[in-house]
Amino acid sequence: MNAVTGSPFDVLRRIGRFVSGVTGADRYERYVEHLQRVHPDAPVPTRAEFWRAHYEEQERHPGTRCC
Repeated sequence: MNAVTGSPFDVLRRIGRFVSGVTGADRYERYVEHLQRVHPDAPVPTRAEFWRAHYEEQERHPGTRCC
């Protein structure tokens, strides 16, 4: 494989990261990284707590969505 494409596993890993980013599946991981970088003393919520708060916020401020 050349340096641009990498091994098939590297390509699959990059595709997976892309799909996670597009769908928002990596939102919790990005939030935890942000907390650790910007607010190192803040408590890190569990994954369930994060998603519960996220969905509650969406319900309060629906913005533009289909349903």
